[in-house]
Amino acid sequence: MAGSSMQDIKRRVKSVTNIEHITNAMKLVSASKLRRAKVTFEKTGEYFHFVTESIEDIFNNSADIPVKYLEGNREIKTTCYIVVTSNRGLCGSFNSNVIKQAEAEIKADPEAPVIVAVGSKGRDYFLKRGYDICGEYMLPPENIAFIETHDVSSPIIEQYVEGKIDEVMMIYTSFVSTLEQRVKTVRLLPFDIKRDPEVTPLEKQVEYEPSIEDVFNYLVPKYVEIMIYSAIVESATCEHAARRMAMENATDNANNMIADLTLFYNRARQAAITSEITEIVSGADALK
Repeated sequence: MAGSSMQDIKRRVKSVTNIEHITNAMKLVSASKLRRAKVTFEKTGEYFHFVTESIEDIFNNSADIPVKYLEGNREIKTTCYIVVTSNRGLCGSFNSNVIKQAEAEIKADPEAPVIVAVGSKGRDYFLKRGYDICGEYMLPPENIAFIETHDVSSPIIEQYVEGKIDEVMMIYTSFVSTLEQRVKTVRLLPFDIKRDPEVTPLEKQVEYEPSIEDVFNYLVPKYVEIMIYSAIVESATCEHAARRMAMENATDNANNMIADLTLFYNRARQAAITSEITEIVSGADALK
């Protein structure tokens, strides 16, 4: 019995050791991807301000702005939800937090919502529950190029202009630090940018060629594209941070389990040796 028990413990130690090697390797890979993703995310923030500042300049220096993109221009009936998750698991509660908040907001919507899924985890979850997925993006987020977000944003903008959807909301994970990520919901359309009373309008009238409407119609798709691209890049950064933390915890738990199993093995081995010695002594006494 003792020999059988010791063999079982040795097999468990070997199995847990193999798992520890895998989780430790995944932690190192995630740490490397996290460093690269943070660099991309920081660069994206720099370009994002150029578009937002251009739109704010038009708001603060022009009165004739196309109302179709502004808040209050129409009744909100149909909302499009862009849900950004990952394509893989083993990253703690990263995906479940996004899905939980998205589902809560979708259920609170009285009308039938439109869902655009970025990442297979969110797509699979809502498909299993009967939601209609009108668009999806399944490529690895760390490999996404800015031009590829046009395929995601273009159909959304077309449906908004045509009046098929009245509001565009995006739900994704925001990067706070390597140890903290938060689920965030932002509205892409319509705009709720208010005129800043502290900004003094330019003395000379600004002329936009060919017109303010044409310039605005050009900037809005770019704004939506860069917002989606920024959210996907930021979400990828959070995914790698969450996976690194999850794999680090798994590695620590595996090491603790190996230590406990080794202790059990040593105790079982000591008990087996003591039992054998006792049997030998008892046999020797019986021969006297």
